[in-house]
Amino acid sequence: MSKKKLRKTGNEKGSLAVEMFKTKMIRLTTPVLAIAGLLAMTAPSVAVKTSSANDYRVCTARLLNLGLTAQAVSQGCAKALRPRDLSACVVKINQRTQISAVDALSSCEQARRPENLSTCVVGITRNTQDAIHTTVLNYCVRSLLPERFAQCVVGLRSALDIAPTQAMDTCIDASDRVSGFSPASTPQNRVPTEFSPSFEVTPIPGHSEGQ
Repeated sequence: MSKKKLRKTGNEKGSLAVEMFKTKMIRLTTPVLAIAGLLAMTAPSVAVKTSSANDYRVCTARLLNLGLTAQAVSQGCAKALRPRDLSACVVKINQRTQISAVDALSSCEQARRPENLSTCVVGITRNTQDAIHTTVLNYCVRSLLPERFAQCVVGLRSALDIAPTQAMDTCIDASDRVSGFSPASTPQNRVPTEFSPSFEVTPIPGHSEGQ
């Protein structure tokens, strides 16, 4: 075989080898490119959420609807560990009592569990119509166990003929003792009374809600 034919045969084999190499490379790189394309398509789903799933957005929108200032809303929502719970607390108190959104926000910000605070305020105000709502709010904020405190107030008021403030004074002391905190103003001869009724109770005969 002549040298010319050998060179031609060698060139053909070399071209074939190159083509086979290119084919293998395409097969190897195609899955990689496909995965990269999928990652690019799914990137928006792992981005920072600005829709209704964003707790801070929900908190801000809810509080602005109550007429609160942008500054108060932004500071309140930004500082909250659970922004949704904070806004829910303010909305519940404002809608179900005569307490202003401003006062509700200030109190809900102080609560470790805003939802418990709102339950306390609404539960007591429904049972003590003659009590000043802001007074109820202040007592619930002071309590270390707001829900238990509300249960105590409602229970005492339903069974005894006592004023709302007297019931709240008695129950706030009991709540503090259960939590391991005894205020200096607590009388030493007071005997704690345990009550655990629900908020829905029936007053004793002859005892009206206003008494």
